[in-house]
Amino acid sequence: MSTPNVEAMKLDELNCWRIRHGQAELLVAQQGAQILSYQLAGQPPLIWLNDEAVFEAGKSIRAGVPVCWPWFGNLSRNPQSVQAMRVSKEQPTAHGFVRAMDWELAGIQIEGESLKVEFVLPYPDGGFPGWPHEVDLKLSILLDEQLHIGLCSHNRGSSSVTISQALHSYFAVSDVRTVHVEGLNGLDYIETLDDWKTVKQIGDLQFTGETDRIYLDAPQKLSIVDPAWKRRIELSSSGSRSAVIWNPWTERAAAFSDMADDGWQRMLCIETANVMNDAVVLAPGASHTLGVSIASVPS
Repeated sequence: MSTPNVEAMKLDELNCWRIRHGQAELLVAQQGAQILSYQLAGQPPLIWLNDEAVFEAGKSIRAGVPVCWPWFGNLSRNPQSVQAMRVSKEQPTAHGFVRAMDWELAGIQIEGESLKVEFVLPYPDGGFPGWPHEVDLKLSILLDEQLHIGLCSHNRGSSSVTISQALHSYFAVSDVRTVHVEGLNGLDYIETLDDWKTVKQIGDLQFTGETDRIYLDAPQKLSIVDPAWKRRIELSSSGSRSAVIWNPWTERAAAFSDMADDGWQRMLCIETANVMNDAVVLAPGASHTLGVSIASVPS
């Protein structure tokens, strides 16, 4: 296996690294320890780099794999135990705060045939803003034939902490209207676009309009089947029992200043998550790792 090629670069205001190893090319930003794109030589991208993404310090990036932590989405929709962790009168941002913070690049190193990239976000001296709990974060990225992502939360405080979280992965697809997701048949999901009702999934998931669903008791394996690109994107999760599937469709996408009006056609979010009753309770001294492995398989 060749020595990894690591190129430090800037995208507008953000420090980034382009990393090539074997057939894989990864683009990752220091802000949010956020993977921006990932693809294998000779193939379309697997992780979607939004053409209209904005790379500004302190502004979340609508692309790649944002890290949502220590709550997911609108804080008020989280379990009360997650809401109670926050101590602030200011309006909370969606998806927590770590995706807009600079993480530390802890290392890039070869491990056997694999390449490991690690970022850390230690509990800061002044505490996290409005969230006074001593939890250290580490994001690990492993490149081999697949892309493996792991988010480890370690509670070094003396009290239990409850979090919800997600690896908010944007997958690249040929056209979301022609792909489908396997592995969901028979699952209950929360239909956030219809008063948060609980509905049962029948068959594979196909896309005909705006989609924003929280699947409960999700299996460890899900697949995006993309006939036009003759591939399946296979997702294998760990430390997770919930998955969020999202596509903004036409009207929502048109309202985003940082997405092309037709950008929704080329992306599909399947978010490996701990949300709703899958929230994580970290006892003092305990750690939890939320993980996903992503593979491209010909179909």
